[in-house]
Amino acid sequence: MTQQADIIFTNALVLTMDEKLTQYERGAVAVRGDSIVAVGPEDEIKKEFSAGEIFDCGGKALMPGLVNAHTHVPMTLMRGLADDLRLDVWLLGYMWPVEREFLSPEFVQLGTKIACAEFIRSGVTCFNDMYFFEEDVAKATVEAGLRAVCGQSVLKFPTSDAPSYEDGIARARGFIQRWKGHELIVPAIAPHAPYTTTPDILRESAELAKEFDVPLHIHLSETALEVENIRNEQGMPVIPYVKKQGLFEAKVIAAHCVHVDPGEIRTLKNHGAGVSHNPSSNLKLASGFAPVTKMLEVGLNVGIGTDGPSSNNDLDMFEEVRLASFVAKAVSNDPTSVPAQTALTMATRLGAQALHIGHLTGSLTPGRRADLILVDITPLHNSPRFRRDPNNAYAQIVYAAKSTDVTDVMVNGKWLMRERQLLTLNEKELLAQAQEVAKKIDAFLIEREQSVLSKLIALGGSMEEESFEVQVKVELGEPLKVKERLEHPEIEIMRLRHYDQHDTYFLFDDPAQGRIRYREDEFLDGDHHIVNVRSRLTLIGQKREGAFAKEVLLSRSRFLAPATQSLRFYREYFKPLREIELHKDRLRWLIRYKDTEFFINLDNVKAPKLGSFLEVKSRTWSRGDAQRKAGMVAELLQILGASGQPAVTEDYVELAME
Repeated sequence: MTQQADIIFTNALVLTMDEKLTQYERGAVAVRGDSIVAVGPEDEIKKEFSAGEIFDCGGKALMPGLVNAHTHVPMTLMRGLADDLRLDVWLLGYMWPVEREFLSPEFVQLGTKIACAEFIRSGVTCFNDMYFFEEDVAKATVEAGLRAVCGQSVLKFPTSDAPSYEDGIARARGFIQRWKGHELIVPAIAPHAPYTTTPDILRESAELAKEFDVPLHIHLSETALEVENIRNEQGMPVIPYVKKQGLFEAKVIAAHCVHVDPGEIRTLKNHGAGVSHNPSSNLKLASGFAPVTKMLEVGLNVGIGTDGPSSNNDLDMFEEVRLASFVAKAVSNDPTSVPAQTALTMATRLGAQALHIGHLTGSLTPGRRADLILVDITPLHNSPRFRRDPNNAYAQIVYAAKSTDVTDVMVNGKWLMRERQLLTLNEKELLAQAQEVAKKIDAFLIEREQSVLSKLIALGGSMEEESFEVQVKVELGEPLKVKERLEHPEIEIMRLRHYDQHDTYFLFDDPAQGRIRYREDEFLDGDHHIVNVRSRLTLIGQKREGAFAKEVLLSRSRFLAPATQSLRFYREYFKPLREIELHKDRLRWLIRYKDTEFFINLDNVKAPKLGSFLEVKSRTWSRGDAQRKAGMVAELLQILGASGQPAVTEDYVELAME
């Protein structure tokens, strides 16, 4: 008596991608409901099963759908937005500002649907995502009919969907509770990376993932700079650092792992972590070459991912699988590294295992979900076909097949594409909506690019308010006299600090834009030892609001922002026309004179050698207050013995330019 199936696929080259890489030259697969019930030679399956539909595959390759092991799918709406940049400039200077401006549940759902359409057309049936509003990613994915591990992002600073990391953790908890056990979605938590989180965030994320037995998705050791910074700050490499925070108590999916040593690879293996290799993204962003061959040798589950569509810039897993094989060969100088069958395994069974869902998908074996694709292996670019070596079939798929060769896609027993026609998504409507979003983003960036101030604010953390300053500067011949006269009975010294200051000024072709100053303050103790370092950005306006007696000036338009990145980053981001560097030794007193606070700066400008100067400054918010303080500045100059010195109305940078 035959068993009943819903559909039987016949006349196929069946590539099961199971542990033995079993193939059936004229094979068949029986599907009932959402799962595969039998795989084998066609004549045997037909004898054992009957079905309402017999699907003739026409000699095509029938194989598991591809598993994209790491991506950020809503970023399809930022594809091609900013290219040929370093990772930090790309991320901090463009991606995050655009996300802060535009990200919403609707934006995320549209971007996800576009990605899902691309996935289906290119034979991807499962993906692993990390983004914001991840529940909306899940909703759009279900509407498209795909399978996904969806990781709700958590970062240490405010994001589009969470004002604080605690809110991010709470959002992840709610998402996991609502979606745990879904037939297509595996909810997860995604602390972005060690450098964008804290030890507390890593520990809490791991505890949450462990509590609900869901994956934890994180970027690890993507760039050499990240690894160097963690080593300098924590005194250990990245993998030991996150291990110390208890991260590997969870089911970790580690994206990238480009810069890991053999010991770290063993740690990942011993703790059952999965790794996502992203060759296109790593090449495009010049992050380096992951030691994939060594990972595979120790038995790590290594999948292949495209990364986000704004850092790749496509979601084509056929291209990614081919590149993974080629890169491994080039890096190892060994053409046998990552052969075609291994590369395809990474994109199917190993990829599913890396996502901790190998029991659900990744191979055509009884009990697995019916996530499968048909690939035409007869086009001109993939002919002829040799049958002498069974591995030729994998070589055809990896080295010659293209994503456009995928003709039919099924996920969880339901058709998503038949004869290259999408069944669950309206591609034309999605493209039209995406173009409207692109117009808005273009307008936002065009406006921003015209303003240095807008670019500064886009980085985040800027003080978006103008500060006005009453100030006077005089050149000194004998600086020591100033120190002595500060002991005056009417002057109360509230604080003294000693700095070694390194300033880099960015000048632009439009002087009205002002100047950006990148300053590194080295705090010195009494023995001239560095005890602390601070970096900050200041946008200094060109405009002088006015002058008072004794050449006391009122200046304005100073916007401050923390300088959390390198000078090289800001140089590439702001693209100045010219740079000027200054180095000075500064003694700065905060004093109180007649119940009013002033800063007294005693500067020795060492490079270029401009000499010694006295500056007296005070902040103000009104012209009347500025007038009052200007008179007091003149009195202080008298007390400090500098009233007879000619005032210097130029900034140090202007003196350096002269």
